[in-house]
Amino acid sequence: MILPVAPDAPLVVRLAAGAALVLHIGGGTAGIVSGAVAMVAPKGGRTHRIAGTLFVVAMLTMSGVAAIVSPMMPQEQWTNTTAAIFTFYLVITSWVAVRRGQNEIGRFEPTAALVAAGLALEGLAFAIHQLAGGQPPGIAIYVFAGLAALAAGGDIATIRAGGVAGPARVARHLWRMSLAMGVATMSFFVGQQKFLPEPVRGTLLVAIPPLLVVAGLVYWMVKLRWPRRRRMRPA
Repeated sequence: MILPVAPDAPLVVRLAAGAALVLHIGGGTAGIVSGAVAMVAPKGGRTHRIAGTLFVVAMLTMSGVAAIVSPMMPQEQWTNTTAAIFTFYLVITSWVAVRRGQNEIGRFEPTAALVAAGLALEGLAFAIHQLAGGQPPGIAIYVFAGLAALAAGGDIATIRAGGVAGPARVARHLWRMSLAMGVATMSFFVGQQKFLPEPVRGTLLVAIPPLLVVAGLVYWMVKLRWPRRRRMRPA
């Protein structure tokens, strides 16, 4: 995401554009690496906590820069802006889920629910607009609207229940963080193939990293839902 700047632009403007590029690429790269470590590390351990913290900082930086810079591009990329806002929302709500105490909510949760609902409505409105113009939208917009609606529903359920606890709290944290990780890997390996080796571009190999994230999410959700029963020791 290179923000075009005129050669005669003030030094401050050129430095800001360069900093935005570095923060976006660096944040995305750090997010993918730290997220991969957090997914495979034992949950609750020191490695998981450190990697998870780095992932949160990196992803908030990457998505925050993308949300601000995308509308400034020569061709306004509101799709990227919306995706960046959703990624920012996923990361921050996932982080808050584990920072809150058991069965505890605050003013943040209603605000988050409004953001998710607004994103879902925006996706639906865009799809209707495309259909009205005779241009059927791609499946991606329906997936996005559905995920945003699912997230909003989870926020509303959390508010009505007065918070979450136990496995539900971990699940809320897990699926949101994993989905944000999936967005990051998809954006890089599929959307930025020009940075990959030429033999890999356009092949199914670019889909492997996002699929690994999905597989990791399914594994941990199943393990959370059906924990291994402790074997009874003989008397």
